[in-house]
Formats: sequence, C-alpha cells, structure tokens
Amino acid sequence: GAGEVAVDGNLTGTRWASAFSDPQWIQIDLGAAADVSQVVLRWEAAYAKAYRIEFSANGTSWTTAYSTTTGAGGTETLNVSGSARYVRMYGTTRATGYGYSLWEFQVYGTPGDGGGPTIPGGGDLGPNVLVFDPSTPNIQATVDNVFHQQESNQFGSERKALLFKPGTYNNINAQIGFYTSIAGLGLNPDDTTFNGDVTVDAGWFNGNATQNFWRSAENLALNPVSGTDRWAVSQAAPFRRMHVKGGLNLAPDGYGWASGGYIADSKIDGSVGNYSQQQWYTRDSSIGGFSNGVWNQVFSGVQGAPAQGFPNPPYTTLDSTPVSREKPFLYLDGNDYKVFVPAKRTNARGVSWGGTPQGASIPLSQFYVVKAGATAATINAALAQGLNLLFTPGVYHVDQTINVNRANTVVLGLGLATIVPDNGVTAMKVADVDGVKLAGFLIDAGPVNSTTLLQVGPAGSTASHADNPTTVQDVFVRIGGAGAGKATTSMEINSNNTIIDHTWLWRADHGTGVGWETNRADYGLTVNGNDVLATGLFVEHFNKYDVQWNGERGKTIFFQNEKSYDAPNQAAVQNGSTRGFAAYKVADSVNTHEGWGLGSYCYYNVAPGIIQDHGFEAPVKAGVKFHDLLVVSLGGNGQYAHVINNTGSPTSGTGTTPSNVVSFP
Repeated sequence: GAGEVAVDGNLTGTRWASAFSDPQWIQIDLGAAADVSQVVLRWEAAYAKAYRIEFSANGTSWTTAYSTTTGAGGTETLNVSGSARYVRMYGTTRATGYGYSLWEFQVYGTPGDGGGPTIPGGGDLGPNVLVFDPSTPNIQATVDNVFHQQESNQFGSERKALLFKPGTYNNINAQIGFYTSIAGLGLNPDDTTFNGDVTVDAGWFNGNATQNFWRSAENLALNPVSGTDRWAVSQAAPFRRMHVKGGLNLAPDGYGWASGGYIADSKIDGSVGNYSQQQWYTRDSSIGGFSNGVWNQVFSGVQGAPAQGFPNPPYTTLDSTPVSREKPFLYLDGNDYKVFVPAKRTNARGVSWGGTPQGASIPLSQFYVVKAGATAATINAALAQGLNLLFTPGVYHVDQTINVNRANTVVLGLGLATIVPDNGVTAMKVADVDGVKLAGFLIDAGPVNSTTLLQVGPAGSTASHADNPTTVQDVFVRIGGAGAGKATTSMEINSNNTIIDHTWLWRADHGTGVGWETNRADYGLTVNGNDVLATGLFVEHFNKYDVQWNGERGKTIFFQNEKSYDAPNQAAVQNGSTRGFAAYKVADSVNTHEGWGLGSYCYYNVAPGIIQDHGFEAPVKAGVKFHDLLVVSLGGNGQYAHVINNTGSPTSGTGTTPSNVVSFP
C-alpha cells in the first residue's frame, strides 16, 4: 500500500503494506533536520521480527538508531536519539509469510538545526604525531628522544607516531619503544626509503624480548646498515607493508627469549632469522628464506616460505590466505592527507602493493580527528554525521559506548591510541553492517567490570557480509597492567564473515592491578558469528576460556596462548568434571571448524601442581579439523594431560618440551 497512509493519523483504518519479501522499507521525510527522541511503530498482524530504525541527513547515507532481531509486533515505542531529516523502518526479517504492515509510523522530537554545529572533519594531527621530511633537521636526535622516553615505558600514558614523508633518509636508526608507531606516508612502501634501520632490541630488559609489546612499523623500505634489520618483538607489534632490502633478524642481541610475532604484506629480500622466537605468523608476504623454528612458525600466502614440516621443523605452511584485506593506512597525496583502504583479496598470496594500488582513498576531511579532550558524545556525534574516526596518539576515556553504525566506517588509530571505558560501559560496538574497518588501537579495561570491551555486531546478528566483511586489525585488548581493570568478555564477534587479522587479548600477568580477582576477565574472544576467520590470534591468561567459538565454519590460522599464571589452586580452574578451561574451545553444537598452527602454554607459577586436562577442546565430527597443535609446560609449572580432548601425550618434567598433534581427529 501507499506509504502516506502510515502517517495519516488514522490509527486503525488505513495502513502501509510491503511486498512479500525481504528487505523492505518505508521512509519519512521530516522536511528539515530534527532532534528525534522517539519512534512509535503500530503494527498490523504482519509485523517485522528483525528491523532497523535508521536516520539520514540526506536520504542516501544511513545510520542505525535502533535495531532488533526479536521484534514483538503490536505497538512498539522506541526511545532513540539523534539528528535526522529522514527516518526509515528497514525490515530484514518478516514475522509472517506476508509483507510488513504498519497502521502508523510516528516520529517524535523537536525541530532543530541538527543538534548544533556540524563537527568538522580533517584538521591537524595534534602534538603526538611527528612528521618528518628528508630536510627536517636533527631527525636522529628527535627519534632518539622519543625512544629514550618510551624504551621502558611499558604502562605509561605517552603515545607517539613517527611519520615520514616520501623521500630518502640517510644514516637513520629509528629504535622503537612502547606505544610508538613508525610509518612512511607514501602510497607504496618504496616511496619512503631509509638507508638505515628500524630497530627493536631488548637492552632495557637485559636481553629478554618477551615484553616488547605495543609498537609497530609500516609502509617503509629499509636498506639496513649491516645488511640485516633487527625486529625483536613479542605480542602486539605488527610489521606491515614493509620492504626490507636485506635480512630480518627476529631475535634480540644475544639471542635471548622472544615470544612474537606478526608480519603481513611485507617483502623481505633476504632471509628471516627466526632464532629464539617461540612462535611467529607471516601472512601474504614474500621472503628470501626462513631459518629454524622453535615451537610454532606459521605461514599463509607467503612466497618463499619453507615447506610444511610440523613438528620437525615446526612449520605450518598454507599456500594462500582464504580472505584478507590489508589494514587501512594514512598517506600523503601531494600535501593532502588521505587514508587508503586496500581491497579485499581471496586466496591471497604475496604482497598487495607494487603495481597499481587496489582499493579506495578517503580524504582526511571525511574523518573526525580525535585528539585530547574528545568526549564519547562528540565521537558519537561525528559518527552519526557520517564521519570516520582517526584517533591520534593518546589515551581516551569514554563514558558511553562508541557506536559504529554505518557500513564501511573506518576507525583507525595512530601510535597505539588507547580507549578506556569508564563505569563499566562497552568501549565500542559495531552494528551488523558491511565493511567496517577497525585498526590500530588498544582498549584498556577500566576498574568497573565491562560486560564486553569490543562487540562486533549485536547479539543475534544474521546478515551475510561475505562480499564486504568487517575487519579487526591490530586491535589489542588489555585487562590490568596499567591499573586495575575488569571485563567479563574482551571481544565478542557476532557479525558473520568478520576477519580478525592480528589481535592480542591480554589479561595482564605483570604490572599493576594484577591478581586472580583484581583483574578478573573470564573470556578473551567469543565468536558467535558464522564464517569468521582469524589470522594471527594471540589470546592469553583469561580466568576461563581464552577462546570460545560458537559460530559455524570458523577458521583460525595461527593461535598463540598462555593459560593464566596466577590461578591459586586446582579448584580455581575446575570446569565441571574437566581440569582446567581449554585455551580454545569449539562448542559441541558446531559441525564445521578448522584450525592450523595452534599452541597453548602453561606457566602456573603460583600453583605449579595444577593439571590442565587439555589445551584444546572440540566436538569429534568429520567437519571439525585441526592441524599442527601443541601444548607445552614452561619449566614444569603446571602440566597438560593431553593436547586436544583426550588425544596427545601429556607434558612432563621441567624440560619445556612440546607435546604435538599433527592432525585431529
């Protein structure tokens, strides 16, 4: 029926009815921008089970003001907030075999100017972004000053991004400390060349690299002075879109311990020296060779990768990566900042750059540039206005959830920008929409427990995003360490087809605010969506399941885990009749799941007698497959009885020797 009869004030005499299919929508033009506070839907018998109320300023780009998958029909009064000229009901699932039928669609609010002044996009990048060009004086001294501030500043609040305009830089050694990102500003890595190095070493920690977290290098070409660049990192230290015209050494000086790491979309002309790295994941890259391996070295889509060999040597090698889309990045087009969003690739192999870049450029004017003093209300107003977000380096407290409701929104952090939820709110929620890109930021739990810290898609999300998935890249979560923090679930993925490409979800085992109950966090990652892919999944020390996977057809390529250190006794980790919660649990209801190159380690140093029945738990079904699994007891602090379910040899003694399973079931 005609749309106007849903707004004629005749509550039971005239109605709008849609076609008998999904989706269907009805839109109201309020005539001018208004501040909308309430929508009342008066349904006929043919109502919507799942629908969204959407707002628009222009009738073409829409944001979600309300969504449900459990609509009740009858008269639904929805309290909403936001500015809109156009309001629509967008139905996605009908409750009956008929269409959607509304007696009346009522919108309440106050006429206005759209909620005050428009928030401007673009602007400067603030004081914590240092931009260099080849003529900048004292580059080395400036970079050294940042390093001296950040070298051992593991839990401080300082954040820095070092950005280099295209050109050639001679005699540089950029040592990279905590919360420091270094990146070129060209469209391709070869546009910005260092005749020199980008270095991470572990002198600050007596040659032990296992705490070299939270830093990054991106979009540069290096001609290392010695022929080999050193990048001795552990978790949360991505090396992306780099071209090393020589070798890459992943170990600290002296070959001390290291627990890394992640490389993507990079070309290393020489060999990668793994040396003491316990585990490493390399994706969609090109390398000249790879030396040795400790426990778990995984490759997907890497030209020059060593052949499959697990467990001896411990290489897991996939010819390609099923789906990938490289991380968005800031670059200069002439004098204008833009963000490049690379295109999705399927069955990817090798780097994404080198020829004509595939993807889209977004001018900085379409970003709200988040700087010190920004509030969650302002951030949300910018998002509702249709802007993307660029978080400059800093720590941002939010007293309400950041709501990312528009398809294709980019949320990009520089310098490990950090979001701290106050009063137990969820830091960020993403609607069940296509193509959102979250990248390059840290969420640090606050002292009041948050139910979740990051939620991608509301509970019950059902839409397919196969053509344009949401990506979560270099998004890290921390509970405790910088101060007491609590969260029941760190990251919850409800949207189908989401790609988690490099995350580290970490319940702190050191720093401040650490204790079995002090920084309580039961679950690291919970996946409820279907067809979710994780490439480079690091999840550690949660009180219960580190990963629980409930969705169908999930895939994980590379998983690194340590169980909690601080369990006080066996009873504290008892899971019904099972001793210990698995590091990676696939729900009994799941019929199809696959994982490659997964490791779980235990270091129960408070109660070394703890027995963990297994590191992995999954239903025994033909469609549930695991390749190259291992568990290891670090120095005999706790032991595993099996690797997965009741399969795999127990660990024993203090020798730190892995127990491996090549194939399951």
